[in-house]
Amino acid sequence: MRLSAGAARRRARIEIIPLIDVVFFLLATFVMVSLSMVKNQGIQVRLPRASTGTPQDRSEPVTITVTDTDELYLNSQPIGLQDLAPELERRRIHSPALSVFIHGDEEAAFGRAIRVLDEVRKVGITQVAIQTQGKSPKGDR
Repeated sequence: MRLSAGAARRRARIEIIPLIDVVFFLLATFVMVSLSMVKNQGIQVRLPRASTGTPQDRSEPVTITVTDTDELYLNSQPIGLQDLAPELERRRIHSPALSVFIHGDEEAAFGRAIRVLDEVRKVGITQVAIQTQGKSPKGDR
């Protein structure tokens, strides 16, 4: 029995279609991870629920977080109430259209959130939003 010479000379091929699929999968994963990192600049707290909340533009956000233990964070960095206004003023000089998101825990003291809002307004920042979660599917709150 004799084998044909064509079968012995067959060269290995690199298939490009599966390679393109893998590259697109990696690109999509990278984009999704990057977007999720940009979204949450504050620390993790339990946001209150509101059924009338609307999405806000977050092109250059500054997030101020008020925790349930009355601690303040400016973009994940601890900050005192007395240091908040000077830091916001410094940032507003670099970005005149600065917007601030107050990211408060559900159990945070309302008075502390109002003092934070007052400090933001003293600096002259008028684009302020309070972050909330959407209404729960159960409708309990």
